[in-house]
Amino acid sequence: MLNISGLTEGIVLDHIQAGKSMDIYFKLGLDRLDCQIAIIKNAKSRKMGKKDIIKIDGGLNLVNLDVLGYIDHKITINIIKDGEIVEKKRVKLPKIITNVISCKNPRCITSIEQELPHIFYLADPKKEIYRCQYCDEKHSSHK
Repeated sequence: MLNISGLTEGIVLDHIQAGKSMDIYFKLGLDRLDCQIAIIKNAKSRKMGKKDIIKIDGGLNLVNLDVLGYIDHKITINIIKDGEIVEKKRVKLPKIITNVISCKNPRCITSIEQELPHIFYLADPKKEIYRCQYCDEKHSSHK
């Protein structure tokens, strides 16, 4: 059994779909942080078979929960203080996401006005479909 030393203070992103941890690592901007981060790929899981785990030394303010919810809303966030799990959080599909995905419509104002933020709203929660706030272009292929 592989053992990664525990955190004294930080967060653990658990129940990540196997193989998705590196995508999450870069989309959350964890590569730009100056703290210890452990990525465990293909860990054994009774519930999922295999899963990925990311351990981050530091506070919850290091993670954008909207980005995490958009990438995979089944992830569990364990908050660690004094070496113990003090809280478990679940993320949800965010109602609005900004600058996470880009509009692919060449006629969208975001194609011309490069400095505009790319804002998408959750149009269909069941099908996990987002639409561009400016042109209503559909986006659903984030999985």
